[in-house]
Formats: sequence, structure tokens, C-alpha cells
Amino acid sequence: MTTMTSRAGTKKEISFNKLNEIQLGLLRMFSRPMTVEQTLNLKRIIVNYLSDELDKEVERVVQEKNITDIDFEALKHQHQRTT
Repeated sequence: MTTMTSRAGTKKEISFNKLNEIQLGLLRMFSRPMTVEQTLNLKRIIVNYLSDELDKEVERVVQEKNITDIDFEALKHQHQRTT
């Protein structure tokens, strides 16, 4: 169990020792020796995949909540800090 502290100062307990079947399968798949180049290529692939998934989720929420460019412009100029 690890304690993580957010920028806002809140603490949250996170468990890193419970992997699901997919995570275990990925570990088994990549348990062979790899070059630095191969490792970096895999990291790029994973980051690109996660970036695409995030883009899809943001687009889904924008559509679902009917968020417009005007809303985004208003958010850019809104003061968000609480300190």
C-alpha cells in the first residue's frame, strides 16, 4: 500500500500489488529481454493508444454535455486556483 498526496494536499491510499489478468498477461508477454529501442517503441505505442482513447473520451463527453467552443473560451479565462 502506498500513500499518494495530490497537489491539493489530499492523501489517498493506492495498492500497487493487485494486478488484473490483462496486466499479468502483458507482463508475461514482455518478460523476455528487449533492447532499449524496443522498449521505447513499445512505450510510444502504448502512449499513443492511451492518447487516442483519451481523445475519444473527451470528444464523447463534449458531445454528451453539448460543450461548445464558447464554453472552452470561457474556461480559459476562468480563475481555477483555490489557494
